[in-house]
Parts: sequence; structure tokens; C-alpha cells
Amino acid sequence: MTAQTVVPLRAAPRVDRLRAERAVAELLAALGYPVEGEHRAKTPERVTSALAEMLTPTAFLPTTFPNDEGYDELVVARQVPFRSLCEHHLLPFYGTAHVGYLPGSRIVGLSKLARVVEHFASGLQVQERLTQQVADWLHGHLGARGVGVVVEAEHLCMSLRGVRARGALTVTSALRGNLRTDARSRDEFLALTRRGG
Repeated sequence: MTAQTVVPLRAAPRVDRLRAERAVAELLAALGYPVEGEHRAKTPERVTSALAEMLTPTAFLPTTFPNDEGYDELVVARQVPFRSLCEHHLLPFYGTAHVGYLPGSRIVGLSKLARVVEHFASGLQVQERLTQQVADWLHGHLGARGVGVVVEAEHLCMSLRGVRARGALTVTSALRGNLRTDARSRDEFLALTRRGG
């Protein structure tokens, strides 16, 4: 992959704004909050804009460079913030991702590690899938000898409703290549992702 290769990612969904606004107005009315008065007059438009923003992945150019120096140790971006929408309740979940890789013949621009997380977090998601998508995409497109992703998130569907376990974090991980098969590399990656690591 060259520095200018555009790698296909998820396509942005087509948003029918008028239909969405009508649906939001209908939902609010069905819940006993009709769109009346100055405060709620633009609520369907605002909700549609907010959801469209959260559900639309940002396109980016995954810039890579030759690994001219032959760097063969871990590269880890810790505490990459993200937010997403739970596809079960349409409530946000948010937290941090720790993303690392063992370079092969190419290295990636560091900001792109955060952009991959942001890209796959946009949309209706579950944390397990998000974690796997980031790891699979990096492993498949970077040519890395190994990839590791650890995601820690608070789910508002668990902290604001139901059990109301505020502050509880869900942790998921996905390991590919040497970070899955080599115990020393795996342990080093996991140690680097721990708080204060």
C-alpha cells in the first residue's frame, strides 16, 4: 500500500432528513411530548442532525510510510477517545480505545490510528464488533506483524436505565497476528494499555 492509496472503508448511509424529522415528531407525540411550542418546534430537526452526525463515518486517507529504519517494536496509541450509539437502545456508549501494532514493512501515520477508531465507532454499533472491526481493518490493510485493540466504554443503556450501574466500564479486546500468538508481545501490549502503564 502506498502513501496515497485510498482503502475502502464503510460507506456513509443515505439520510432522508424529512422522513427522519417526521418520525422524530411522531415518536415524541407517541411518548406524550408533542412538538408544540417554541422549545420543541425544532427538536425533530435537531435530533435528526445529531443522529446523522453520529451515524455518518468520516472518510480519511490511511497514510502509511516505508519502515525505512526497520522499527520492529510495538507502536501504541493509548486512550483514544470515541463515542458511538448502541444499536440495541439507540443510547450512546463512549470511552477510550488503546490501539497498537507491530510494524512490518510500513508504518502508519499516528493520527490514523485514532481515525480508524472514529470511523468504525460512527454508526449503530456494539462494542464487541467495534473492537474487532478496528483490529481486522488495521491487520488487513497495514501489513502489520500483529495488531492489538482494547476498548473501555461506559454504556448509557446500562448506566442511565435498567440496572443504572453508573461508572461501570465494559472492556473488550481483539488481538491479531503476533499479539495473539506470542505471549511476550501480548503481555507487553496489554501492560502498555493499562491505566498508568
